Amino acid sequence: MTSGRSFYITTPIYYPSDVPHIGHGYTTVAVDALARWHRQAGDDTWMLTGTDEHGQKMIRAATANGATPQEWVDKLVAESWFPLLETLDVANDDFIRTTQERHETRVQTFLQAIYDRGYIYAGEYEALYCVGCEEFKPDSEIVDGTGAFEGLKVCAIHSKPLELLQEKNYFFKLSEFVEPLLALYRSQPDFIRPESARNEVVSFVRSGLKDLSISRSTFDWGIEVPWDSSHVIYVWVDALLNYATAVGYGADPETFARRWPAYHVVGKDILRFHAVIWPAMLMAAGVEVPHGVFAHGWLLVGGEKMSKSKLTGIAPTEITDVFGSDAYRFYFLSAIAFGQDGSFSWEDLSARYQAELANGFGNLASRTVAMIGKYFDGTVPPASAYTDVDTAIQKTVSDAAEIADAAMERFRIDEAIDAIWTIVDALNGYITDMEPWALAKDDAQRDRLGTVLYTCAEGLRALAVLLSPVMPESTAKLWTALGADEALGPLQEQPLREAGTWGILPAGTRTRALAPLFPRVEQSE
Repeated sequence: MTSGRSFYITTPIYYPSDVPHIGHGYTTVAVDALARWHRQAGDDTWMLTGTDEHGQKMIRAATANGATPQEWVDKLVAESWFPLLETLDVANDDFIRTTQERHETRVQTFLQAIYDRGYIYAGEYEALYCVGCEEFKPDSEIVDGTGAFEGLKVCAIHSKPLELLQEKNYFFKLSEFVEPLLALYRSQPDFIRPESARNEVVSFVRSGLKDLSISRSTFDWGIEVPWDSSHVIYVWVDALLNYATAVGYGADPETFARRWPAYHVVGKDILRFHAVIWPAMLMAAGVEVPHGVFAHGWLLVGGEKMSKSKLTGIAPTEITDVFGSDAYRFYFLSAIAFGQDGSFSWEDLSARYQAELANGFGNLASRTVAMIGKYFDGTVPPASAYTDVDTAIQKTVSDAAEIADAAMERFRIDEAIDAIWTIVDALNGYITDMEPWALAKDDAQRDRLGTVLYTCAEGLRALAVLLSPVMPESTAKLWTALGADEALGPLQEQPLREAGTWGILPAGTRTRALAPLFPRVEQSE
């Protein structure tokens, strides 16, 4: 079933100058879960991710490794960034690289459009520049260096010295968009989420905006300014445009009309680029602004933001090799309130894996399938008369599905999982209270035993559908074990917004053996 509604969602495109860490993975699986949810709900869904491959930082990294910039980014993308998507079971629809011709030509089309509309002029610029951020730093992000950098001005984010750059550049008239941006924020209160991020951006814009340098002339690794080949386009302008170029801007108006506008999910450290500069650029070009920008918090390790430059980076495979990709996805999407900072620790990951996945969801699935096999020869029994305790489970399932969908609409993946998990807890409590193993000893309770186990199986059917965007691997195994693949068809084709409807799994469905969904992990690992 198709809703006809378009849902185009993007990750930021990542700077591939180093290997990805779990912070990159966190953003990517969050967007993937949202895309999977909307796709399975029948929305016309498109998920984009990719890599931002131009800029001064890339030149320096390539030179340090004895390669050309193109050779270096090709190596990084092939060896690190494509494998990340496979490691984390990400089902993106497209992967854009800013060195692709489709992107470069469309960027030039866009820049020429705002130049022709009078929003770009030539000028001179001198300011402190952070190569790590690829940004001229505002005063609020410039601090005095300490230790080896004492006496120098350093970047507040990277803690590395800033470089004083003086260039003749082209400028975008960002200062003209203060009122249009404030009007946008007023007319669309949820354009920036969460509210704390919105308040920060509104305050920033109200204080006034400076025109933005949008070209560089001291190096040539970038996209040429279309009217001046001695300049390349500033890497952030180039990067932001990927969201439009990937869906046909400047080349395929039909696809662009179908997909655009987008929802952007970004880390809060790059919020201003996406919530200030990007919509202003689109306004200048006469293009509709995005549906919205959601800024998630930082992933902290030892109280510091996850980053390779501060040596707190952890590769996703360090987690998935031990716990699996579904556990990775579940942990980061449920343990952290999406939109707030969150702390990672191995101890918390291990504890949640054992309690919620192995002992909670996994054990529920295993013993339900095992009891159907033992007491009904692997055939899902029919339900007879429902009691109040049975209908309470049905209401829990219905409510959870409705609450989870509403939470996903708000981009609160954590709240959606919390709602869905009420089904897990309710069913585990139901089995404890109903004691099907005791009912099985009394032939007079045969019908009651069938009702109890049908209730468990049907609850698991709903859980498999609702949790499949978060944990696609384990839910697919459960779906097969329930026999639902043959009875109902592929899991990904089940209409997600109907998952809370009771009685979908047919009685008589043949189940199959189910290995533990979340094998126990020894603490020493």
